[in-house]
Amino acid sequence: MVHGPAAVSASAPLLSLASSRREEPIRPPPRPPAGDPLRSARAKPIPSASSDLQGSDGGATASGADLAEHARTPAMARRGGGGCCPPMDLMRSEAMQLVQVIIPAESAHLTVSYLGDLGLIQFKDLNAEKSPFQRTFAAQIKRCSEMARKLRFLKEQMSKADISTSPTQLNETHLEFDDLEIKLGELEAELTEVNANNEKLQRNYNELLECSTVLQKAGEFFYSSQSSAAAQQREMESNQAGETSLESPLLEQEMSIDPSKQVKLGSLSGLVPKDKVMAFERILFRATRGNIFLRQEPIEEPVTDPVSGEKVAKNVFVMFYSGERARTKILKICDAFNANLYAFPEDVSRQLHVVQEVSESISQLKATIDLGLAHRDSILKSIASDFEQWNHLAKREKAIYHTLNMLSVDVTKKCLVGEGWSPVFASIQIQDALQRATVDSKSQVGSIFQVLNTKESPPTYFQTNKFTSAFQEIVDAYGVAKYQEANPGVFTIVTFPFLFAVMFGDWGHGICLLLATLYLIIREKKLASQKLGDMMEMMFGGRYVIIMMAVFSIYTGLIYNEFFSVPFELFGKSAYACRDPSCSDATTDGLIKVRGTYPFGVDPVWHGSRSELPFLNSLKMKMSILLGVAQMNLGIVMSYFNAKFFRNSLNVWYQFIPQLIFMNSLFGYLSLLIIIKWCTGSKADLYHVMIYMFLSPTDELGENQLFPGQKTVQLVLLFLAFVSVPWMLIPKPLLLKRQHEQRHQGHQYTVLEGTDESVGAELGEHHGDSHDHEEFEFSEVFVHQLIHTIEFVLGAVSNTASYLRLWALSLAHSELSTVFYDKVLLLAWGMNNIIFLIIGIIVFVFATIGVLLLMETLSAFLHALRLHWVEFQNKFYEGDGYKFTPFAFALISEEED
Repeated sequence: MVHGPAAVSASAPLLSLASSRREEPIRPPPRPPAGDPLRSARAKPIPSASSDLQGSDGGATASGADLAEHARTPAMARRGGGGCCPPMDLMRSEAMQLVQVIIPAESAHLTVSYLGDLGLIQFKDLNAEKSPFQRTFAAQIKRCSEMARKLRFLKEQMSKADISTSPTQLNETHLEFDDLEIKLGELEAELTEVNANNEKLQRNYNELLECSTVLQKAGEFFYSSQSSAAAQQREMESNQAGETSLESPLLEQEMSIDPSKQVKLGSLSGLVPKDKVMAFERILFRATRGNIFLRQEPIEEPVTDPVSGEKVAKNVFVMFYSGERARTKILKICDAFNANLYAFPEDVSRQLHVVQEVSESISQLKATIDLGLAHRDSILKSIASDFEQWNHLAKREKAIYHTLNMLSVDVTKKCLVGEGWSPVFASIQIQDALQRATVDSKSQVGSIFQVLNTKESPPTYFQTNKFTSAFQEIVDAYGVAKYQEANPGVFTIVTFPFLFAVMFGDWGHGICLLLATLYLIIREKKLASQKLGDMMEMMFGGRYVIIMMAVFSIYTGLIYNEFFSVPFELFGKSAYACRDPSCSDATTDGLIKVRGTYPFGVDPVWHGSRSELPFLNSLKMKMSILLGVAQMNLGIVMSYFNAKFFRNSLNVWYQFIPQLIFMNSLFGYLSLLIIIKWCTGSKADLYHVMIYMFLSPTDELGENQLFPGQKTVQLVLLFLAFVSVPWMLIPKPLLLKRQHEQRHQGHQYTVLEGTDESVGAELGEHHGDSHDHEEFEFSEVFVHQLIHTIEFVLGAVSNTASYLRLWALSLAHSELSTVFYDKVLLLAWGMNNIIFLIIGIIVFVFATIGVLLLMETLSAFLHALRLHWVEFQNKFYEGDGYKFTPFAFALISEEED
C-alpha cells in the first residue's frame, strides 16, 4: 500500500476489487542459470511484489520499506553492485511486470498526470470492446480536440502574420484547463471578428482603388472624346450648309438633319479580367446585336481583386448602349465575367468631386486598416509568448483523458482500475507518484499498487542513450527482440561499423566522414531543435553510427595502406628494394626483400605492382571468409545462451551442438587451413582441398597437404558434418512429442454419473482448457524442424559465400579510388595547363564526394545491414516481440513534432 495503515483501512472496498481482478498465477520468468555470463550482472531475480503484499481480503498491501528494497535491488544490479562482471543492460531487456493500479475517482486525473511525467508504465486498454464515443471521458476528449482546433487556428494566424512563437523553455503553467478553454474561445472570437472587419475594410479599400483607377482611365476617355468632338464640330461649322463629310459621326449627321431623332445613351464603366477581354467583347456584341460602343484600355500593373483578394491583370472599359433591355443583358454578362462596375458621373464638376471623395476615403481606410492590423498583431504577439505552454497543456490533457478512457470504471464509479506493464525497477517510482498524487489531490483514500501474475508475454524495453539508440534501431528495424532474448544490438555497436569499414577501407575517405560527422555532433543541440530535411534527418539521427563507421574506416584504411588510393610509408620503410641500381621501376621487376616485414598493414610496394590485384584479391577474399565464419559462430554461440536462459535443454543438445559441429566441420576447417597457409607460406590449393574433401575423401592430398594427419582429420570432420544433419532433424520432434505425452499422462478422464453439475462443469472446463493450451501436432513440428534444418544446412554455404561481398566491395572501392586518382587528377596534372588542372581537381573532388563518399557509403551500409540481419541474426534471433511504449508526455511531444 502506498500510504500508511490509515489508508489501508480507508481503502478496504478497493482491496476487494483488486483481489477479484487477480489473474491465475503461473511460474515466474525463468531464472538465469549460474553459468550464463550474459546475465551475471542481474542473476538475482526480483521478488514479485504481489507475493509480498498481504491484505485481509486477499488484496495486496505492503510496507514502503519492503517495496523500496525490491526496487533498490535491480538498481544495484544495473550499477554492477554485488556482481563480478560489469553490467550489460543491452544484452537482455529489462525485467517487466504486469501491475494493477486502483485509483480513487477524485485523484484519477492528477495520478495519471504524474504517471505521464514519470513515463514508466504502459497501460492496457481495458475498454477495447467500447467505441470511442461510449467511453467515460469522451466529452473531455471532444473538448480537448476543440481546443486543439482553436490552437491550430491561432497558429495559422501567427504564420500569416509572420509571428513566431517564443522558443522559451516550457514551465509549469498556472492556467487551469477550464480557464484555458475559456481564454482560447475568447481569443478565437476576437480574432475572428478582427479578421472579418479587416476583410471587409480591405474589400472596400480594394474597391475604392479600382474605382479610382476607373475614374482616372474613364476621365481620360471622355476628355479625349470631347476634344475630338469639339474639333469635329468646328470643322463641320466651317463647311458649307447641307454638305457632309465621310469622316463626320453618324449621330452628328442625324442630329443636324433631324433633331427630333436624338437618342439618350446609357453608359457603364468598370474593370474586367484581362484574360477574358476577347470573350467579353464578343458576347457583348452578339447580345446587343452590335448596338454598343465599347472602349477599353489595359492597366499597367495588376490590381487586387476585391472578391478574391488576389492580384489580377485587368482592363478598364467604358461602354455606351441604348435601352433598358440592353442594359439588363449587359449587367448579366458583366456578372458572368466577374467584371466589377463603378459609376462614372457625366458632369465634369461632379467627376472632380467624386475623385476627391474617393481619394479621401482611400486614405482614411488605409489608416483604419493599419490600425486594425496593428491591433491584430498585438493580440497575436501576446498569444505567441504563451502559445507553446498552451499547446503543451492541451496535448497533455488530451493524453491524460485518452489514458483514463483505457481504465476500467468500478460499478460504484468511485474508483478506476488500470493495468499495464512497467519495468521491475520502476515500482518504487510509480508508488511515489501515486502517493504524491493522493497528497496533492487531498484524497481521503490512497491508490493501490500491486503486481499481477500473467501468462502474457511482456513487452521489450531496452534503456538506450543517444549513442546506443541508433544501433538499437538498426536491430529493431529487422524485428523487436522477444522478451529478454539476447539482443544483437550489443555486438552491432562494434561489428556493424567494422564490417562497413572492411568494404570502405580508405583512411582519407574515413577522415572526410569523420569531419562531417563531428560537425553534426558538435552542433547537435542546435540541429536537434531545427527542422531538417529527410536525408539530413537520417544522417543526424545516425551520427554516432557514422562516426564509428568513420573511425573503423580509418583503421582498415591504414591496414590497406590507402589514402585516396595512394600508399604511404607511415610505419617504416618498405621491406623490398631494387635488385640492382639499373632497376628503374621498383614496382614491377627486380625487387628483393632487404629488411623485415612491414610492421603494420599492407606493404606500400604492393600498390602499383603487377601482382597487386592477385595479392590483394587473395588477402581480402580469405579475410572475408574468416570474418564471416567468426560472426556466424558468434550467432550460434548466442543461441546457446538463449537456450540456457530460457531453460530449453532441447535447443542446447539438438540445435546448438549439431549446428556448431556442422559449421566448423566445413567452414571452421576452411578457416583453419587459411591461417595455416598464411603462417607456413604453403602453396596448397585450398579450392582443391575443399572440393575433393567431398568428392574423393580417401585420396592422397599430395602437395596440397598442410599438416600431418590432414586426411584423417578431414574424414572425421566429414563424418561429423553428415551426422549433425539427422542430429538436428530427428530427435527434437520425437522428444517434444514424448514430453507432451508425459505431461498429459493420466489426464484422460470422464465425469462420473451423479457428479454435482457445478463440479462436472469445472472439471470439463479445466479439461477443455488444458487441451486447448497444450495442443500438439507432431506433423507440424516435424515439418517445421525439417525446414529449419534444410535452411541451416543450405544457409551455412550461402551465408559463407555471402560474406565474400566484403571482398568484392572493398575491391570495387579501391579500384574506383585508383581510377579517379590516376585518370582524373594525375592526368590533369600531367597536361601542364592551369585550366586543365583546375578542371581536373574539380572533377576529382565532385567524383570523390558523389561516388565514393555518398554512393559507396550507402552501398557499404546496406551490405553491412544485410550481413547482420540475414547472416548473423538468423542464427539465434527470433525478433517476434513488441516494444515497450509507456504513457509519457515526452514521447507524445516528440511524436507530434
